[in-house]
Amino acid sequence: MKRLHFIFFILATLMFLMPNIKVSAQTVRNSSYSMIGKIDNNGTIRNSSYSMIGKIDSDGTIRNSSYSMVGKIDSDGTIRNSSYSMIGKIDNDGTVRNSSYSSIGKADGVKREWAAVWFFFPELINK
Repeated sequence: MKRLHFIFFILATLMFLMPNIKVSAQTVRNSSYSMIGKIDNNGTIRNSSYSMIGKIDSDGTIRNSSYSMVGKIDSDGTIRNSSYSMIGKIDNDGTVRNSSYSSIGKADGVKREWAAVWFFFPELINK
């Protein structure tokens, strides 16, 4: 039991001392816990076979595998389609909202750009 407390103490100390550790990638799983996709830290969107199916540019532009723009996420969390129409929003607390501002999900601990792909651009992952 002392060993478990010591490990917890070490992890808590590391989290306190290094709060800005970057996540290297985000794996997305379905309700059966099977991997359905992954987004690399550089914004590359991959399917479960690790094939590149899209990309998120540093300005929030979301592209398909042909590098055509399919949408964009603004700095305030507003999600836009390729015609720049507002199709949703992701709040600071991770609440995902549709264009009517109704809550449709939650993305705790996930970058807004990454959550936008899975909620608003399923054509990228359902190939």
